[in-house]
Formats: sequence, C-alpha cells, structure tokens
Amino acid sequence: MVILAVALVSISCSRRILPVSTPLVSGRQIQEFVRSGSGKHLNTRQVKPDQVIRTAEKFLGTPHCMGGTTTRCMDCSGLTYVSFAAHGIEFPRRSQEQARFGRIIPDHQALKRGDLVFFTQSYDSPDFITHVGIYLGNKRFIHTSTSSGVIVTPLSNTWWSRRFVFGTRVF
Repeated sequence: MVILAVALVSISCSRRILPVSTPLVSGRQIQEFVRSGSGKHLNTRQVKPDQVIRTAEKFLGTPHCMGGTTTRCMDCSGLTYVSFAAHGIEFPRRSQEQARFGRIIPDHQALKRGDLVFFTQSYDSPDFITHVGIYLGNKRFIHTSTSSGVIVTPLSNTWWSRRFVFGTRVF
C-alpha cells in the first residue's frame, strides 16, 4: 500500500506516468532511477525503427559474450548499440545508460515496434537495469540471451515478464 501511495503521489506531482511495482521491482527503485536521469532525447537522424530492427535481425544466432559487439559474439546492449550505430545513431554502450533515453512506456501492452524494452536482475549486477532488447511487435522482442545468443522471445516468457521494468520510445 505504501509503495502504491508513493507511486501515485510521484505520478501526480511529476505528471509522468511511471511503471508500477512488480515482484522483482519496487516503485521506489523505479522512482530513484527516473530521478537520477531519464527521458533524454536520442537523435535518431530520421532513421525508422524498421531499419534498426532489420540490422538487429542480421545478428540472429550470434553467440553471447559479455562486452561483445560483433558477429563472433555479443551481449544485449552490444546488440542495441551496434544496431543503432549502423545507422549513425550515437547511443550509449551499457543498458543502464541506454534506459535513460526516450519516453518511458510503463505498460508493455502500449509498446510499439522499435521501442526498447528494459529488464532488471537478469544477472548479478549492482545496476538496476541489466538487460535490453528491441520490441518487434506482437508481444515479442529481439535480444541476446546468455544461453541462446541473439534470439526473439515473447514478452510473456515467465522469466522475462517478471523482470520487465519499462519500455522507452526513442523514435
């Protein structure tokens, strides 16, 4: 109840719609993240979401490795970083920083093709945001899985849906 009340006060005071608590994410964690800097503009240079998605799809099947950004291996933020960079879009390398760009979309049902999706607690890290993918539509996203490399996964996947924090609209 207290978390819900704090979230409602925060929403009404800031006029921003924030994500709600989930089993793994508290409203307070989300508020702290947003307060520490979010909603930055990303210069997408008139690139369309489908262009970035097509680039990401070229990496399907690429194995996972932390810090990777090539067809040899890549991690989740490497996939988004390379997919944007291929179109001349300057984007941070780490998912924690990528989550600071764009308008927050708290409800996964309001996501549009090309939105970024962010997750927490996908591995042991002090960062709040630990995973990123690109929303494809039809409740699916492309990302890099530690076990399967670059793949397409339904947002309804139990493991990922519990860790979903929010999406961002950068286009």
